[in-house]
Amino acid sequence: MTSAETTPSPTSPTSSTPSPTSSTPSPTGSTPRPTATTATEPAPGDRRRWFALAIVMTAAFMDLVDVTIVNIAIPSIQRDAGATFSQIQWITAGYALAFAAGLITGGRLGDIHGRKRLFLIGIGGFTVASALCGFAANPEMLVASRILQGAMAALMVPQVLSIVHATFPAHERGKVFGLFGAVVGLGAVTGPLLGALLTEWNLFGLEWRPIFLINLPVGIAGLILGSRYITESKAPRALKLDLVGVALVTLGLLMLLYPLTRGRELGWPLWGYGSMAGALIVLGALVAYEKRKAARDGSPLIELPLFRVKSFAAGIAVQTVFGVALGIFFLVWTLYMQFGLGWGPLKAGLTGIPFSIAVSTAAGLSVQKLVPRFGRGVLQAGALVMAAGVLIYLWEAGRYGLAIAPWQMALPLVVMGVGMGLIVAPLTDAILSEVPREHAGSASGLINTVQQMGNALGLGLVSVVFFGSIADHLRPEQVGPAFVDAFQNALGWVVAVMCAIFLLMFALPGRPAQHIEGAADDPRPTPEKQPELVA
Repeated sequence: MTSAETTPSPTSPTSSTPSPTSSTPSPTGSTPRPTATTATEPAPGDRRRWFALAIVMTAAFMDLVDVTIVNIAIPSIQRDAGATFSQIQWITAGYALAFAAGLITGGRLGDIHGRKRLFLIGIGGFTVASALCGFAANPEMLVASRILQGAMAALMVPQVLSIVHATFPAHERGKVFGLFGAVVGLGAVTGPLLGALLTEWNLFGLEWRPIFLINLPVGIAGLILGSRYITESKAPRALKLDLVGVALVTLGLLMLLYPLTRGRELGWPLWGYGSMAGALIVLGALVAYEKRKAARDGSPLIELPLFRVKSFAAGIAVQTVFGVALGIFFLVWTLYMQFGLGWGPLKAGLTGIPFSIAVSTAAGLSVQKLVPRFGRGVLQAGALVMAAGVLIYLWEAGRYGLAIAPWQMALPLVVMGVGMGLIVAPLTDAILSEVPREHAGSASGLINTVQQMGNALGLGLVSVVFFGSIADHLRPEQVGPAFVDAFQNALGWVVAVMCAIFLLMFALPGRPAQHIEGAADDPRPTPEKQPELVA
């Protein structure tokens, strides 16, 4: 499960009353991007807006479930489709990479060409990609279809909060954003369980395929109803697209991730090291290009001056590294339970329930009670608590070996869940607290993007930290112990990452009250007053 992947900040802009033409939500974050919009304040009595809300919420739920549903079915995919372990990594990492690379572009396309239009294109493409995944004839087709699915999600998801903002009057948005948070939590819990049930039931002898095919009726209904009930809105003064920036980001990540994922399988060829070194050159070229583009037309993909804000730069590092930790853990956890311990998908899915409950509970407490009182210390405590939970899990995996039971995993999973909940809920607001408010939307979109990129990098690193400690040829009786040992090795890496996150958090503001505690005034500037960061 990757519940933090698209989790909006619980302190979304609900305490203020924005002007209907002052801002639009960022691609996936809860903080709006300061752009004008053509939509007028909707009439309170218009019931169509609630149909529109149900449609976009269902689409968001479908995306969240699809992210978390796949992990639990991976062993079944590997056995039925004959996928290699590197292909399994790309089934998850390919989606995350395409999603991350397209988030900001998807949001800007909606601003320029209309959010309803882009939402319908996204949900239609997502449905087609889901069908291609479900009917994939081989692992290569499944990987390609998952990449397409991630790209279509990048068109669909950024429009959700933008449509909500354009459809609902300001005084109703607090209730609506609260509903969105509930949908996020429900999707995070439902995905693994639904994936486990669909895989276990083996409907019509289709094995794992129903986890993708279930999207078809939902997507078709969303496409038909969305075209009727969603009101079109756009931002006529939106920024231009930065396709070169998107291409450089994607190329750099591919040059880094591909050799990491395939390197062990291919014997770590020299070209792999060359590719990873070349990735640094490409990313350096990205920085140089973004500087020039900012000076030329003011519409870069990445606003580099934001990194001069100490807390933002450190927060981006925290978000990226945290994504790496989550990418590593959730994939190796599934492989450990189903390949190493030989558990079925339903047993593995049910084992994760204590974790999900702990994350949700701690997230609510951290924002409402703890962070306003203790500030940054809550996030740092979360990193240490999560590391402690991983250490307990590591000890139990070694102590009980193949005989470990789900109830014995409950303690480390609850501890880890509490730690994660203390981090994921307030982290976005802590990162944004010292960013000029007029740039909070761009910063928020970048936060979501780098977290997805970190997740993709973590999935790629599984080849090193997990499969790197497993021999190439194992007898059947050696598989279980080898996977248990590899799981322990991967957990050691996760502990190290969480300690690094703890240290990086010292650069966050001690008490980020600006966003976490909220403000009575509208934090989003009107179009008449939008100062710029100086490059």
